[in-house]
Amino acid sequence: MSVTDFLDKRARLTPDRTALVDTVDGSQITFGEWDERVNRTARFLLQLGATAGDRVAVYAGNRAEYLDLFFAAQKTGIVLQNLNWRLTVHELSGIVADGEPTLLVYSPEWSEQVEELRPGLTAKHVVAMGDPAPADVALAARMNEGPTAPAQPELGLDHPWGIYYTGGTTGLPKGAILTHGNVTWNSINTITSWGLHGGHVAPLQLPFFHVGGPNIFMVPLVHTGGTTILCEGFDLDQTFDLIAEGGITHYVAVPTMYQMMQEHPRWETADFSRLELVISGGAPCPLPIMQRFWDKGVDFKMGYGLTEASGNNFWLPPDEVATKQQSVGYPLMHIGMKVVRDDGSECDPDEEGELLIRGPHVMSGYWRRAEATAETLVDGWLHTGDIARKDADGAYTIMGRSKDMFISGGENVYPAEVESVMLAHPDVVEAALVGVPDVKWGEIGAAYVVRRSADLDEETLRGFLGERLARYKLPRSITFLPELPLTAIGKIDKKLLAEGDTA
Repeated sequence: MSVTDFLDKRARLTPDRTALVDTVDGSQITFGEWDERVNRTARFLLQLGATAGDRVAVYAGNRAEYLDLFFAAQKTGIVLQNLNWRLTVHELSGIVADGEPTLLVYSPEWSEQVEELRPGLTAKHVVAMGDPAPADVALAARMNEGPTAPAQPELGLDHPWGIYYTGGTTGLPKGAILTHGNVTWNSINTITSWGLHGGHVAPLQLPFFHVGGPNIFMVPLVHTGGTTILCEGFDLDQTFDLIAEGGITHYVAVPTMYQMMQEHPRWETADFSRLELVISGGAPCPLPIMQRFWDKGVDFKMGYGLTEASGNNFWLPPDEVATKQQSVGYPLMHIGMKVVRDDGSECDPDEEGELLIRGPHVMSGYWRRAEATAETLVDGWLHTGDIARKDADGAYTIMGRSKDMFISGGENVYPAEVESVMLAHPDVVEAALVGVPDVKWGEIGAAYVVRRSADLDEETLRGFLGERLARYKLPRSITFLPELPLTAIGKIDKKLLAEGDTA
């Protein structure tokens, strides 16, 4: 099966329907207009010497130009190498060298970092989204190209569309290769299982370099003819404005973003009745956060995705949210799942084990990492490294990352469970638990907490937890911080906490 030009097809079906609302510059365009702009972009990239299979590195924030490059890649067969702007120049230099891009495209806010990267670049051209440096090319020149699509190369669904780098504890991050088939099937799974259609509207707030940026709602909305509202990032007041007046029907965020919303003065009066779906991803969502949405009558549920599986994997029907409160639900339409023991045998119902996934949405492998690919993709199954259990009905609950789980005195401790209880205390704003080495117990829990006031002390919180958790689950240390460190997409950075880096 060959690659479908999503925007070309959608522009022919619904050319005058609003496709993209850009809150960065205040504009909005139809599918017909967007397709023409992307055609110009595709022709421009080809003029600069990029061809099918070449990497084009993008070092940019959430901008319409980034979305244009994404769909231009579909039209030309180039491979987007998505750069995480939260990383240091030192880290990025290794990633850029790993991809050997033909072009590097950057947005103005990262011009200084590009200057630091420049001595090691082997790209044919450096392309600026804003005013170019003397040696660079202006992306704005794309508008001089023709509005019709260039001749599309013969591409199969196994052709790479993008490389998304996943964090590692040591060494260079691994680049997960997502193909045209992966992105397409993720969209099909989402549409058929989540019920998306052309009347739906969703904001794009997650960083576009992250797999959640294009895949959770944007591509499925293009597939169905819905509308994407492009945001520069997560802004609390803008989010409440979009809920009140932006016409959004679907919303996705990570737990820390929802926590911030619930701390905001506008939370109490916010009207969520227009939203058909509010979903949490990126990390297990603590029950107290979910409960506050349910109290408002919101169909709030917890999703589960990982870079290697393109984004979306489960669906929990609305009438089961109350009975399966912390479940992520059932596998989407074209996805296979199982939970296995260490020896590879399948677990019994409610028995904990590693979650394995297979399906056409699973990555083709890691970029230039044959050994890591072979360890992760085994006999067609993606080994997620996440601990899960499946109940007798077939619904799954994610217990947490196997690397997050720690063993204290021979007992498994799942930080997500302990964090959920900590967050149930009315004076706890944020909480994280990590395992740290201990001579006697092997590992013990170290808790990091953001509190509402200094009235909450360690003794009070310990007493609260002691009434609700088994003794072996209780943290041995509690550290109060003004804020918790976050990763690029807003998740709590437990790696830094485990290293004791709380500065």
